[in-house]
Parts: sequence; structure tokens; C-alpha cells
Amino acid sequence: MTDHIDNYILQQTAASICCIGEKGKPYCFSCFYAYNRKDHLLYYKSSADTLHSIHLLSNPHIAGTILPDKLQKLLVKGVQFEGELLSQDHTLSKNAATQYYLRNPMAVAVPGIVWTIRIDHIKMTDSSLGFGKKILWLREC
Repeated sequence: MTDHIDNYILQQTAASICCIGEKGKPYCFSCFYAYNRKDHLLYYKSSADTLHSIHLLSNPHIAGTILPDKLQKLLVKGVQFEGELLSQDHTLSKNAATQYYLRNPMAVAVPGIVWTIRIDHIKMTDSSLGFGKKILWLREC
């Protein structure tokens, strides 16, 4: 992962995530997140009985976007990513709650589960580096 992409993700607070629902139809939701720079993981909190949680438990593949918290209409900047929801007992999920609550301490008061998304691919657009500049990253197998 490039420092430029990592720093951008760390500076933002919310993501829009799409999963596959019933009959193969897309279903999107928004969430606050925390980012694990070392392992390229996103953590978010949601109840197990939400529609997106139910969809993700049957098909863990996701796609998502992270836009700037403050949009600048003349400066295109953002991240598109693909990944997979990891199981609660996955090795990379073991510190998810701790990492999430460090970034979002008020969320301790809200019921739910902290989930882990492993990011596998990113395309970042950043016009501050030149018109339409794209930076790509792909997780090594």
C-alpha cells in the first residue's frame, strides 16, 4: 500500500459499502470505520441482525468507496476498494473492537458487533496530483 493511500484513508471517517443481497442484487450501507494500516483492514460496527450483516454472512465479498469528509467540488479525490468480510474468529479480526473503539470511543455505548473487512484492491483518484491521477494497489497473495 502506498503512504498516500494509507494517509488518505486514515484522515477520513466514513465508508459506503456494497454487498450482494438476495437474488444477486446489490445492497449498500454507510458506516463509520477505523483503519488498520499495517494489515489493510477496515473495522466497522453493526448489529448482526441488519440486512447487510445477513447478506454478508452468506456472501462476504464487498466493494466500497471512501470520499473526503469535506468535499471540494473542483478537486476529485476518493478511494474505491474491494475486499472480503472476515469471520469473527479469523486471526486478523482478533483486535477489531479495540482498534474500532480507539477511533470511535462513543460507539462503546451502541450495541452491535465490530466487523473486519480485508481490503484486497484499491483504486484511488486524486486530482491534486494531476488531472484524473489514479493510484492502484493490489494485495499480494
